[in-house]
Amino acid sequence: MECSLADFLTPAERSVRMSRIKGRDTKPELRLRKALHGLGFRYRLHGALPGKPDLVFPRYRTVVFVHGCFWHRHKGCKVAATPKSNTSFWLAKFARNTTRDAEVEARLRDAGWRVLTVWECDVTSPLKAEAAARKLAAEIDPSRMRRDAGVQGR
Repeated sequence: MECSLADFLTPAERSVRMSRIKGRDTKPELRLRKALHGLGFRYRLHGALPGKPDLVFPRYRTVVFVHGCFWHRHKGCKVAATPKSNTSFWLAKFARNTTRDAEVEARLRDAGWRVLTVWECDVTSPLKAEAAARKLAAEIDPSRMRRDAGVQGR
């Protein structure tokens, strides 16, 4: 069951707040990029691929999306609550977003790309971003992570 939020802002305040939401270089994305870079991974940003993935690893034919829990409906996440005001608009908006996400993922997979998703709630702090980056790195290049673990264990 989805929880609903009461809107405590006026329409004008809500409009100003919504206009400030960025589509790229968000805090969760920057945290993950920094952590992955620290692990030695190099990537391209916002590739000219379907859906404009946040991170593109051409060498591994892998793309990563850093999804906001609210906008992309992270199941079970408390941030993915539905606003109480204008609910029908929001439900339609969320349905379009999730449908588009599935279509983009299918197009990328059909083109031979591996698609990975990191959720905003998994990178809320530098420490959580480090853990998410290690998990992601193990999926992107398992042999590299085993090799690095062996070096650290000496």
